[in-house]
Amino acid sequence: MTPNLNLWLIPVLPLAGAAINGFLGKKSSRTAVSTIGLFFSGAAFAWALSVAFRVSTDALPYQEYLAHWIRSGSFSADFALYLDQLSLVMLLVVTGVGFLIHIYSVGYMWDDPSYYRFFTYLNLFMFFMLTLILANNYLVMFIGWEGVGLASYLLIGFWFTKDSAASAGKKAFIVNRIGDFGFLIGLFLIIQHFGSLDFTKVFAQVHPMAVESGGAGLLTAIGILLMVGACGKSAQIPLYVWLPDAMEGPTPVSALIHAATMVTAGVYMVSRSHMIFERAPMALLVVAVTGTLTALFAATIGITQTDIKKVLAYSTVSQLGYMFMACGVGAFSAGISHLMTHAFFKGLLFLAAGSVIHAVGGEQDMRKMGGLRSYIPWTFMTMGIATLAIAGIPPFAGFWSKDEILWKAYSSPHGSWVFWLIGVITAFITSFYMFRLLFMTFFGDYHGAQVDEHGHGSHSHGADDHGHGEPHESPMVMLVPLMILAVLSAIGGLVGIGNRFEHFLEPVFGTGVAEAAGEAASRGTELLLMGVSITVAVLGFILAYVLYVSKSYLPQKIADGLNGFYTAVLNKYYVDEFYAKLFVKPLIDGSTTILWQGVDRKVIDDTVNNAADGARHVSDEVRHMQSGNLRSYAGWIAAGSAVVIAYMIWMGVR
Repeated sequence: MTPNLNLWLIPVLPLAGAAINGFLGKKSSRTAVSTIGLFFSGAAFAWALSVAFRVSTDALPYQEYLAHWIRSGSFSADFALYLDQLSLVMLLVVTGVGFLIHIYSVGYMWDDPSYYRFFTYLNLFMFFMLTLILANNYLVMFIGWEGVGLASYLLIGFWFTKDSAASAGKKAFIVNRIGDFGFLIGLFLIIQHFGSLDFTKVFAQVHPMAVESGGAGLLTAIGILLMVGACGKSAQIPLYVWLPDAMEGPTPVSALIHAATMVTAGVYMVSRSHMIFERAPMALLVVAVTGTLTALFAATIGITQTDIKKVLAYSTVSQLGYMFMACGVGAFSAGISHLMTHAFFKGLLFLAAGSVIHAVGGEQDMRKMGGLRSYIPWTFMTMGIATLAIAGIPPFAGFWSKDEILWKAYSSPHGSWVFWLIGVITAFITSFYMFRLLFMTFFGDYHGAQVDEHGHGSHSHGADDHGHGEPHESPMVMLVPLMILAVLSAIGGLVGIGNRFEHFLEPVFGTGVAEAAGEAASRGTELLLMGVSITVAVLGFILAYVLYVSKSYLPQKIADGLNGFYTAVLNKYYVDEFYAKLFVKPLIDGSTTILWQGVDRKVIDDTVNNAADGARHVSDEVRHMQSGNLRSYAGWIAAGSAVVIAYMIWMGVR
């Protein structure tokens, strides 16, 4: 008999931390705020570990019904939680890496005047992400889905007095809403045709349906619409543009959003919906093509970036493309495996980048760094391990998961040598730009600002610097998470040896066509392709070494020779400018068309003016509730969520 796992505690614990810090943090000490933030996020991780140890795989899937929720005719949706092998992996990754980021944040954000607000938002983000993962139906998942969008808006725009940060937060929020529109239509189709949003009920009806081999059908439409939502959340073409701008948030936010949590939500949702996609080959093809093109496109942009966090941002977009490529060829286990290893090495890369930025007084331009390995050796060593992992150098974690994706892209019936070739080219580019980052930051001579003992730079350069001191290593509260993630980045991929990870997820995904094809294919071919992927990773290292260590004058000569093409890549192919001209300006400029003027003046204005008297009386009564303070609104959201969750739990245990 399966014990009562009390899964509801896992998301509720960080919600409690958010509520306490949100209401009491302003008048509390930094020590008290960090203690609350760490205790509740750490408790969620500890409880997730206890669940993993207590539950038997034979008892999965496990469901926990907390409360009856929506009843409308024959349709019903309960507030309930669901645990299987897939959600268990996600649960441990999100709580584990999230807790390490919380620890790191104590040191990184210590001097920030809004320290308590930061931990409130971090805990709130964890609550919504865990709700998304543990949902037993698409509606509860959508609550978490929208919640992480809200929390990411608050975190990306944390320094909201900066125009760039405020704009980045709004951009992330709006672009995600575009994707969510497609997600919602997909859910409406599921309700209409299957009468439920419960995973088990929907998939039970989908299972006997034939594969839509004749072209587009119901499942193809649902799959493509779900993919539109995933494109927004997981930053795929054409909705990737919000993620690089999200670097305006504090570095721990970049690690939290771009490593283990928000951006992987789309990959998780597609994997959770694998039953639909496996019966819709055209939808699978859309996923594979989108992921493959995104992987290559973002990698080429990463080559030219000089902001250390922007390089990592485009790297994240590219690696997410790999995950979607895996899902698109039916290799869902390989996609989740890369999701896990990516959480380790990308979380480490962002946190190590934060340590570098801390060491040089806030500077993010790699051209103003160099030679830092002698100043911050622990940061250099851990970031070096993460670079080896993402570049695909064996035996580090990224090698195993990336090689599995490339093999399945080649051998799966849904795959193609074209997917494999683009994936290999992307692997070469990834290795090159990551070692470029490492060499520009840590090798050569240091030519940046002098910094004081608090990590603040003088922002002067050259022989006349009068800073207090040299770049220095981060405190242990920041280094310990780096060390733990470095160990995971080094050995975390070993769980996949012998297809153990794939077999663990087999009860969820079954023996899919990609897995079956991979086992049947030639072992010699697999080893040959593995050798190719290792070779291109080494070649990327060699090229980066030649250009940025051995002959550092060459990159500028190459850039000058490429001229217009280099400028286009440097400017991210002008995609943002294209979107601004095509979509943003026409929407915000009311004078673009006579039609809009007529609607605006004759319909909207008249309606508002005629209703003004009544609205004035109502608004006079409720205006005192509106403080205009974003911090206050976030507190009320956390409080309201706590009340709703508490009520549902109370109803469920009555």
